[in-house]
Amino acid sequence: MPQGLTDVLEEWKCLEKEYQHAQETHRMYLQKLDEISKLQNNCSSSIVSQQRRLKEMSHLVKKCSKGLSEEDAKSLDEIKQKMKTRSNAFFEMEAFLPKKNGLYLRLVLGNVNVTLLSKQSKFAYKDEYEKFKLYLTVILLIFSFICYFVVSYRFLDAILNFLLVWYYCTLTVRESILITNGSRIKGWWVFHHYVSAFLSGVMLTWPDGILYKAFRNQFLAYSLYQSFVQCLQCYYQSGCLYRLRSLGERHNMDLTVEGFQSWMWKGLTFLLPFLFFGHFWQLFNSLSLFRMSRLSDCKEWQVGALTVPTFYYFTLFPLL
Repeated sequence: MPQGLTDVLEEWKCLEKEYQHAQETHRMYLQKLDEISKLQNNCSSSIVSQQRRLKEMSHLVKKCSKGLSEEDAKSLDEIKQKMKTRSNAFFEMEAFLPKKNGLYLRLVLGNVNVTLLSKQSKFAYKDEYEKFKLYLTVILLIFSFICYFVVSYRFLDAILNFLLVWYYCTLTVRESILITNGSRIKGWWVFHHYVSAFLSGVMLTWPDGILYKAFRNQFLAYSLYQSFVQCLQCYYQSGCLYRLRSLGERHNMDLTVEGFQSWMWKGLTFLLPFLFFGHFWQLFNSLSLFRMSRLSDCKEWQVGALTVPTFYYFTLFPLL
């Protein structure tokens, strides 16, 4: 038998053994997946049952909380405290179990399961979300600079606004997935990005004209400033969150935000003047658009449609 054929046959035998091993490993993998699915269903059912019984227990506790002795009142307070910690424990447990998507995710993705099963996967997705925000913010900063200082073409303005629409729509999808995986994102924060996507879409459809050109530089200047502030926030908040997570003072799935929250008092108060100025700039934008909408030659519906969301940004100031 030729040496070449002998080598081929020996190599094929090795491949055959590895193939058999791969088949066996895959069979075990499918078996474990089936077991995991059953465990997930059992765990979800147990949590739902526990939550229902906790609600019933809370009603019973309220009924019997009057006229107790000091010792009985102390025992009841201990039960109340344990009930609170139990609710937090269920929240952590549900973050690793499949759940139905919210309305927005069902419209965008359907009923596909987006729950990540390990802490490493969740944190990796959150980290990728942060990087996506930072990279796109830098791109928007550069694009806004070019449109404001270098060229003045409606076509490039449209590309910038289209990029903003895509950016904010993508953020809303990613944030909905993060919420499903246990991230404690505030509802107003996600709604803020819905409004931003709407505003960018309206700017995209605003036809080139006298009023558009009158507001263009003001909008581009604000977009440039906002991107700069967001870069500052993303950079410094990431470092602050990392430090607080290491100390056990923040949750692993907490995110950087385009505002100011309570945990930022520890080292990030220098950002407040930038945020104050940005919010009052939004008020100025809203008033400018409102004055434009009162002009007799104002025919574009976009002017009035932009007035409300820009004023909404200013009203978000107390939530920061």
